Amino acid sequence: MKRIAIQGLKGSFHDIAANEYFRNEQVQTICCATFEEVFENIKRDPTVVGMTAIENTIAGSLLHNYELLRDSGTTVVGEHKLHISHCICCLPEDSWETISEVHSHPVALMQCRGFLSKHPSIKAVEAEDTAGSAKLIAENKHHGWAAICSASAAEMYGMKILENKIEDNKHNFTRFLVVCNPNKADFMRPLEKTNKASLVFSLPHEEGSLSQVLSIISFYKLSLTKIQSLPIIGHEWEYMFYVDVTFDNLTRYRQCMDAIMPLTKELNILGEYLDFKQ
Repeated sequence: MKRIAIQGLKGSFHDIAANEYFRNEQVQTICCATFEEVFENIKRDPTVVGMTAIENTIAGSLLHNYELLRDSGTTVVGEHKLHISHCICCLPEDSWETISEVHSHPVALMQCRGFLSKHPSIKAVEAEDTAGSAKLIAENKHHGWAAICSASAAEMYGMKILENKIEDNKHNFTRFLVVCNPNKADFMRPLEKTNKASLVFSLPHEEGSLSQVLSIISFYKLSLTKIQSLPIIGHEWEYMFYVDVTFDNLTRYRQCMDAIMPLTKELNILGEYLDFKQ
């Protein structure tokens, strides 16, 4: 049985992503209030696997999670792309006429901003979790409150769905990373079949340092699928660069890593895994 640490409760999008990714295995989710707790669970028990969101097609990158990933010492062994669809739900005895406020995670509220603007009388209230909002309302019988969450979470907690698919952009996807203790990485994915890698590096504060690295990546025919920079605290105008590359030749990829290493101040391979498109 796989023990998966997730941020959020049963019925959350992390829970859905974990069960989809490990759909052919038995899964026990460890529900965490924060992303920090996810990585703490992996550190405390090396057999635990983590599932953490890293970017959304609307909200963009989850910058803090990049830092947690780098500092945790865990290894990325997989990824999963999940279509995010929200519903608004309430207690079975409530209705549109009785709803005065809606609770959800701030990102979910943002993704449904257009829908909420059509209901100006309903106050939007930020909460820690989408599924947690539904659970809180159900357990405490908060009449007049609604939650924005997944339809599966609404059903799980016995809530009535007032309207489904209320997200403003129907092409709303979140990319999740599967992370684990480095000693367990080889058991989680066949290295010879990997075709994607996540890297992080810093560069000398010199003109053209980034373009040199990118030129080498291009020379070795790796495809740059993402680049994200984060400032290095205490070093003005210096940055950590988080990069995703895909490749069709493992040997050429490794040659590329050897070639760019002398050009960086620090190069860390966060993980090598299979692209979710495969």
